[in-house]
Amino acid sequence: MRVKYNRVSTINQSGNRFTNDTEKYDLTLLDKVSGNICFKERPQSLQLIRLIEAGEVTELVVEEFSRLGRNTGDVINTLDWLEERGINIIVRNVGLQSRPNGIKNPIWKMVSSIMSSLYEMELENIKERTAVGRLVYLQKGGILGRPYGTKERTRDFLNKRYSREVIKYLERGFTVREIAKVVGVSTRTVMKVKSLI
Repeated sequence: MRVKYNRVSTINQSGNRFTNDTEKYDLTLLDKVSGNICFKERPQSLQLIRLIEAGEVTELVVEEFSRLGRNTGDVINTLDWLEERGINIIVRNVGLQSRPNGIKNPIWKMVSSIMSSLYEMELENIKERTAVGRLVYLQKGGILGRPYGTKERTRDFLNKRYSREVIKYLERGFTVREIAKVVGVSTRTVMKVKSLI
């Protein structure tokens, strides 16, 4: 089975950028979680893992290494786990395969380690630029959060996409911290949804 795995960082992202891929796959999966969440803890990854352990997957396609994650250690562990099971991993943006024609690619490990490190560093740079941007905004008199005196209706809040995701996981019995990680929201948001339902 040939599987395409996509990931976007938040549930508000559509993943439409992956639609340019016109290749044929037996299954296409899309996780809407932060790249900091371990690969083996993501909802769609869990489905993929079950298929791999059942021996049904032979090839896994991703757009870029960062779709597997933004934590170098986790990405390398995931790649090693996939390699142990003989899965050919194809990374489209660099045109690299781990096992082309079933033969182990000798440069795969080196390139995948370097690329994973670069994507983790990119995430750290994004966080740093965001923090600096917020600080400059606040220094210029900006205010973060909802404008004073405004109030969101409960129904509108609970109808937001991330609120519906939180409700789904609450009904399945996940903990507040697990839900916050999987959905990509704060524990405070999860608690707010929980109190409102």
